[in-house]
Amino acid sequence: MDYEVILNDIKPTQKEQYEIDAMSEKLVSFLEKTCIGEGIDARIAVVGSVAKHTALKGKSDIDIFMAFPLSVNANVLKETGLYLAHKCSDEFNGDASHHFASHPYVTTIIEDYEVDLVPCYEIEDGSQLKSAVDRTILHTRYVKANLTEEMADEVLLLKRFMDMTGTYGSEFKVGGFAGYLCELLIIEYGSFEETLKHAREWKYGHVIDLKDYGTSGEFNDPLIVIDPTDKNRNVGAALTLTKFAEFIQSARNYLASDNKKEYFYPLKRNLNQNRILDEFEKRGSDLIIIKFDMPDMPLDTLYPQLKATTESLVVKLNDKEFNVFDYGYWSDEESECVVLIEMASSKLNNIKVNIGPKVFISKACENFTAKYGRENCYILSDNLVHAQKREFVNAIDYVSHIFTKEHIGLIKVGKNLKNNIVETYEFTDLKNVDVEFLDDFLNPGQHIVR
Repeated sequence: MDYEVILNDIKPTQKEQYEIDAMSEKLVSFLEKTCIGEGIDARIAVVGSVAKHTALKGKSDIDIFMAFPLSVNANVLKETGLYLAHKCSDEFNGDASHHFASHPYVTTIIEDYEVDLVPCYEIEDGSQLKSAVDRTILHTRYVKANLTEEMADEVLLLKRFMDMTGTYGSEFKVGGFAGYLCELLIIEYGSFEETLKHAREWKYGHVIDLKDYGTSGEFNDPLIVIDPTDKNRNVGAALTLTKFAEFIQSARNYLASDNKKEYFYPLKRNLNQNRILDEFEKRGSDLIIIKFDMPDMPLDTLYPQLKATTESLVVKLNDKEFNVFDYGYWSDEESECVVLIEMASSKLNNIKVNIGPKVFISKACENFTAKYGRENCYILSDNLVHAQKREFVNAIDYVSHIFTKEHIGLIKVGKNLKNNIVETYEFTDLKNVDVEFLDDFLNPGQHIVR
């Protein structure tokens, strides 16, 4: 496989790299001069993929950390860090907004670059950690010391491969591999292909411990990669079992493929709406499609709540004997959310069998017949049972019952979603749902094979 052809498409050009480095240097220089001029004790550092030269073409966001001494009060760190961030954004006519991780930070758009300006503590090792972001400078330092220029190219190949197979990104929406995790894999295995060759044999709980800390026993995750800068952290903690398994299979598929180049480019998809609607029609399933307004909330909070709400609703439907075949959720990340539930059957008969105790347990049987009437009970196998009328025979009616102020507590709904669901939900049809989401729903394995 000629990876130079791929790298020409995915690696920043010399011009792009020069411009991002120049912009980073300008921002750092301004912040350093401001700190000196105003007597602020903080060290300014460019971190992340830009600093490590592992950013893909067109994805060169700039991360700048403002590291304060450990002796600085947390409130002073936040206030001073935000002050510096806004001052920098204003100097370069940026469009700033606040975000929250361990503490507030600023994201600003400066000359088409997305710049994160993050206050943190300056630490020398993980034992000094005061907040999760404090490790980031150590991560950058470690990778730069252990990743050669050639290996940086291998990281780009791995990131691109994961991106195109749907396994890249540690945010909750994806649950895949973080950029730092990709870099550690290349440091461990040396190249993109060697990483895939090893990955195809991974088992649950596979361990990578670059500094032989011996702390892997503290974790129970699909992939355990001990952070070289903190022996008590698993870099793979955010990786879901599904994405771990998808990467293993995509590695096997790639290594066995005669069409390897296609794995580095977007999937060729037929997103014709009529075709997708026809495929759903052929499945013959009953569909429940619920749309509601998206609350004003961070995406990293939205997706966990959307997942929990959908899964809890599915459990309730199955408890009522409605047969859920598959389900999914989606958001345009601006104004609306969608829950799609595919059912083998959404309608039931009027009568259900209420199974009581074993006939051999006399006291329990007496209580059961007293409750339902001896004349209404009979034997099924060796259980005493009672035929009773169902409260709901239609799944949509049951969902409507749940999505009310009085009954929304029947499911574990995300606290930020509760009011929006009750006040704005409506049932809709496939024509009003994003076609890419529908295509992925119909073809869940299409990204890991070409």
